[in-house]
Amino acid sequence: MLIFRKPIEGIERPQMPADVVIVGGGPAGMACALRLAQLIDAHNAANPESQLSKENIYVLEKAREIGQHCLSGALLDPRSMRELLPGFEKEAPLDADVSKEAVYFLTEKSKFKIPTPPFLRDHGNYVISLNRFVKWLGGKVEEAGITVFTGFAGSELLYDGDRVTGVQTDDKGVDKEGQQKSNFEPGYDLQAKVVILAEGPRGSLTKQLVQKFDLGKNSNPQTYGVGVKELWEVPSGRIAKGEVIYTMGWPLTTKEYGGAWIYGGQNNIVSLGFVTGLDYADPRLDPQHVLQDFKRHPWVAKLLEGGKMIRYGAKSMPYGGWWALPPLAGNGWMMIGDTAGFLNSARLKGIHLAIKSGMLAAETAFQALLKNDSSAEMLSSFQKNVESSWIKEELWKVRNLHQGFEHGMFAGVFHTGLQMITGGRGVRNRYKGQNGYARMRKLAELPADGGAEAHLLGPAKGDGKVTFDKLTDLYHSGTKHEEDQPAHLVIHDTNICNARCVKEFGSPCQNFCPANVYEMVDDSSQPNGKRISLNPSNCVHCKTCDIQDPYQIITWVPPEGGGGPNYDGM
Repeated sequence: MLIFRKPIEGIERPQMPADVVIVGGGPAGMACALRLAQLIDAHNAANPESQLSKENIYVLEKAREIGQHCLSGALLDPRSMRELLPGFEKEAPLDADVSKEAVYFLTEKSKFKIPTPPFLRDHGNYVISLNRFVKWLGGKVEEAGITVFTGFAGSELLYDGDRVTGVQTDDKGVDKEGQQKSNFEPGYDLQAKVVILAEGPRGSLTKQLVQKFDLGKNSNPQTYGVGVKELWEVPSGRIAKGEVIYTMGWPLTTKEYGGAWIYGGQNNIVSLGFVTGLDYADPRLDPQHVLQDFKRHPWVAKLLEGGKMIRYGAKSMPYGGWWALPPLAGNGWMMIGDTAGFLNSARLKGIHLAIKSGMLAAETAFQALLKNDSSAEMLSSFQKNVESSWIKEELWKVRNLHQGFEHGMFAGVFHTGLQMITGGRGVRNRYKGQNGYARMRKLAELPADGGAEAHLLGPAKGDGKVTFDKLTDLYHSGTKHEEDQPAHLVIHDTNICNARCVKEFGSPCQNFCPANVYEMVDDSSQPNGKRISLNPSNCVHCKTCDIQDPYQIITWVPPEGGGGPNYDGM
């Protein structure tokens, strides 16, 4: 029997008043906190008789350290940072200015350079480690007088009718059976005037909020990709500092959506990864395997030969675009960054959009504090401000991009070209979307040998030099969790896993999870001789299982006490 993490009922929780609680300490949450501090400082300087306090503004970050769970490619478009901190380039940890760029189409053995489309021209951007960048930004937040609670996750939203009134943090000191240990500490009830959700993609509190108020009813379903990344140290001269390379094609077929990046950083460090759209048809496809196959390409293998893989990780990203954005604010709450879906999938960039959305939310929260009004009517100005900002200007031009690929690569290239000519419209102003998991087909509908996708299916074995199996990669993620705690992966009905999924889809959780969390083990008492078994301590917090499960019976929730990956330098 599986016991899952949930707040223990019937215990008295410490109450803590707050003005603003920001859930998530990534680029969106940190930019929001810093901008709010700036506004309060400016107000207090101009109004000595009417002071606002920063003491009751809190950032909740589930990782043990600021930036520890932050992973991206990453390229930074500096536009929003120049608004937030003019001259930031002088002190921020920037690895390299983009100096060279190229786009290639790969076949199994060859590569063909193609013209760089306008949206992939990256001169003026910076190669960064998001982990180091967010650490630096978090230091600015703390210097500005905002409290950041690390190792604290939001487990539940607090409500009064249709109003969000705060956040309950996670209980600590609970064992695998859900019983209190000797070090048990109940979570806090943070009673807040404004809650700002900055949890990253598929946030657990955001998921609760969307379901409670049916926030997705007028939007396209959000679709996702999963980026699987390795950090390499390569021999000098292989790739220039600031060199940016994108690829499409191999190892994916024309039926899947995705592509690779290779970014040259400082000290011969290379960021390399592959994004696979989580809307593929074959449940046996394995995104970590896709990255390993990409590295087997002769050109990529030569680039990495003699090098050393030093870090690994994975993260989902929202691909749905403008039409998949839910309402951004309501009674007592706002959502920002990847949580809301602010990512430009054409550019493969979202950090600058996360930062800008955080700044706009801060400006709204500031006005709410001034007027002591956090009603839906008051906070709706955030939605209006986003729609009148350059966020919409950028996302509107690619509003139909991912939906155009729903019928494969060739159709997608046609739609992309047409959308570029028509300012993002294409054949109609709004393309309909579909949940990615709904496109997964049952094994009975697919060729037994995998057909054209055969090389992508099942676990990668790896040669231990250039390619790696999943557990070897996982070791390089630095992932650690407290072992004696309830599983933070909630399977709502394991009978579906054991009786139906294993037969209908071949238990795809074993494939789409990049960290070997899910296993089907032998069990003669089960109808198909297998039962689901979890290794939650392996989890790298990518949320792919929550997104891609064909039955939608998996819910990811934060683990206790800051557990998870250590994306140092990623």
